[in-house]
Amino acid sequence: MRKARFPDRYGSRRCPAVFDLMAVGGGETVLGRDRALCRALRQSWLQRQLFFKLLRRDFAERYRGSYLGVLWSLLLPLLSLLVFTFFFGVIFKTRWAGRGDGSLNHLVLILFVGLALYNFFAECLGRAPSLILSHQNYVKNVIFPLEMLPVVMVASALLTLTATLSVILLLQAVMGTGLSWTALLLPATVLPLALFVLGLSWFLSSLGVYVRDIQQLIVPLVQLMMFLSPVFYPIDALPESIRPWLQLNPLALVIEQTRGIVLFGEPPAWLPYLLCLAASLLAASLGAYWFVRTRKGFADVL
Repeated sequence: MRKARFPDRYGSRRCPAVFDLMAVGGGETVLGRDRALCRALRQSWLQRQLFFKLLRRDFAERYRGSYLGVLWSLLLPLLSLLVFTFFFGVIFKTRWAGRGDGSLNHLVLILFVGLALYNFFAECLGRAPSLILSHQNYVKNVIFPLEMLPVVMVASALLTLTATLSVILLLQAVMGTGLSWTALLLPATVLPLALFVLGLSWFLSSLGVYVRDIQQLIVPLVQLMMFLSPVFYPIDALPESIRPWLQLNPLALVIEQTRGIVLFGEPPAWLPYLLCLAASLLAASLGAYWFVRTRKGFADVL
């Protein structure tokens, strides 16, 4: 088996393992990691024509050859929603304790919000480990900004999430209690999750080049996250001893606050939101830093 090799700062081609690469330039500060995030996002903006071209291609290729095309981006979440609503709402007669009017229609909207945010998370993390491997022709091109690929992937998933959330807002206006002014805060509420997912996508897309088994490991972990997140149950339904641990889940706060502003007209709790946003910025910065430092060895491995 061919060993992964990475170029160091002196031009040598020998390095024992992928994790040792982070020792190269280990004297860089947190500011250096923040600059890696700024450079990656700035690169996408300066080359926005390339970015939008890749975004259109990524969004179109997922449904190429199908009769319904991009409509599948809405139909698949709706089909999943129908299945889960049937089991939880009809068979088990689940109702959301202490929230809403207790009707089946309200349960549908509550589940829909959780599924929409989880599907965004699952799509990005499921695709990230094989992202660079599926674009090997770009790796050989020394002038192509590889750090743009995870940004394009996350942006493409955000388009699907935006369409799904638009349907939720429409259903809330028709089936629910109407829309509140707090629905205007929806983009801000989703922002921490988008940054966190972007950071993980940078990290996993790079790690997937050197450790091919990561793809097999991510699949069950992503499925486990569905049941460790408040998608099908409220956090209040858990024992108090478990709730603080669940709050460490990046999906938990975003799902709960998105439900609050869209379905119940409740503004977000600003202190937990700001802490979540700061943690997401840190995750995005570390992910960008990791990708920039490890991309030097992509061509040798591929």
